[in-house]
Amino acid sequence: MAMMQSSKYAAYPVVDISDRTWPDKRITRAPVWCSIDLRDGNQALPVPMSVQEKIEMFKLLIGIGFKEIEVGFPSASAVEFQFVRTLIEENLIPDDVTIQVLTQAREHLIRRTFESLEGANRAIVHLYNSTSTVQRDVVFRKNRQEIKEIAIRGTALVRELREAFGNKGIRFQYSPESFTGTELEYALEVCQAVMETWGASADEKVIVNLPSTVEMSTPNIFADRIEWFCRNLSDRDAAIISVHTHNDRGTAVASAELAMMAGADRVEGALFGNGERCGNLDIITMALNMYTQGVDSRLDFSNLTHLTEVYRECTRMPVHPRHPYAGELVHTAFSGSHQDAINKGMKARTESENEVWCVPYLPIDPKDVGFSYKAIVRINSQSGKGGVAYVMEKEFGYSLPKWLQPDFGLVVQAIVDREGRELSPEEIRDLFSREYVRLERPYLLKKCHISWEDEDPDRNDEVATTITSALQEGEREFGFTARGNGPVDAFVTGFIHDSGIDFIVSEYSEHAIGHGADTQAIAYVKITLPDGTVSYGAGIDSNISLASIKAVMSAVNRLDTQAKK
Repeated sequence: MAMMQSSKYAAYPVVDISDRTWPDKRITRAPVWCSIDLRDGNQALPVPMSVQEKIEMFKLLIGIGFKEIEVGFPSASAVEFQFVRTLIEENLIPDDVTIQVLTQAREHLIRRTFESLEGANRAIVHLYNSTSTVQRDVVFRKNRQEIKEIAIRGTALVRELREAFGNKGIRFQYSPESFTGTELEYALEVCQAVMETWGASADEKVIVNLPSTVEMSTPNIFADRIEWFCRNLSDRDAAIISVHTHNDRGTAVASAELAMMAGADRVEGALFGNGERCGNLDIITMALNMYTQGVDSRLDFSNLTHLTEVYRECTRMPVHPRHPYAGELVHTAFSGSHQDAINKGMKARTESENEVWCVPYLPIDPKDVGFSYKAIVRINSQSGKGGVAYVMEKEFGYSLPKWLQPDFGLVVQAIVDREGRELSPEEIRDLFSREYVRLERPYLLKKCHISWEDEDPDRNDEVATTITSALQEGEREFGFTARGNGPVDAFVTGFIHDSGIDFIVSEYSEHAIGHGADTQAIAYVKITLPDGTVSYGAGIDSNISLASIKAVMSAVNRLDTQAKK
């Protein structure tokens, strides 16, 4: 096998910042969020969104709570230009939302960008030019001073056009594109020149956006770069430091989180991380990471199911079933040990007065993001008795006693092993009914009458219950009348006498299922024969005594079923 040649790659340079402070910081507040779904996300789509699809996405982003939204690159195409005009002319931009438009630092593109903003009350003009070493040397073939001059001239023109527009609602953002591929000192030099050209101040801040256009280092080094930049910027109060992380190394979220700890004020990203190559920062993940730490992200992701549907329709992109928080399987456990822990954790939460969420394997309450508890536990060949019991209780109200759970778990396991697939909750319920409830052979209970003759109701051991039953075994019909200290005791006494099958009821449990007029009782029993053989049964009836007797009959009939197996 051919070996990969790692020697063709060089390690990313570290930052000389021995007294870094970001490792001791915590994220305690939300950044200024800027959605780039309609620009960076859109340009990465195999089929870019139409104007109508972009409008639908724009409305979704507003509903989530974004106050800054990059809506496009209006000088790049007629569709991009028309979309910006549609937003403005049809008054689709709320008063508290600022649109952002991107432009290269080229005169005709900047002028066209301003034409698209005619009539906008609030907007950010986002100017960029690439400053990286490889772009300077290979793409533009310009030296440091020439590249810096491009940024300065572009900034001066944006300032001039804003003054000509007389619109103080237009703000300015500058990005040294490929910041991660740019010498740190040089990136600072260019951004400093841009701020001076603009006349940045504490009253009129420039957004300095530092993009990892290509993610090239571990998140800690990116954080070092952000902290170094913030420290060395001559007028830090005149800048809003923004980050725009990509996911080439799979750590865009971590890089943005550490950048915030290092001093960043603002974060750009997209829903589900949609973007070039491996994508941008996923704002959903980062915002919900904050939420699970008790920090208000100021974004509303309480209905991820709806959000996912709109995203898929507008972008034609799938959402991975294991995507953090939003994937259809991320709140689901198939593993038996996980299911058992979740089952116990959910019960403990119901019984506890502690409001802090703490359930094993569930870092977030699925209901907080629009998922029901229905999908938490699903049953396949990896599942266990705890998961089966959870499904039966949450879906159908059957609270299986612990002594029954292992037996039913084996029944379910045998089916999934044989069929090699997941079982739906309805299939599990039907399997339980078939295995434990609807057993009418070899013994069929045809009639049962219960009467009481309590002389002392306070005595629990009084033989005061009379059972009169009619049964059928094959072609033979028989019946009995027996007495006991309760319906089950009386029935068992009479049945043993007439059938010759000797057993005791060694475990018993009951509860109600349903509500109101539909309420029924379910009883579970375990019977034990003298030789140690055990069998389980369940019975359902509107009368708890009859449910209990039906459960005994099911357990007896199951002895015959088990023997045939």
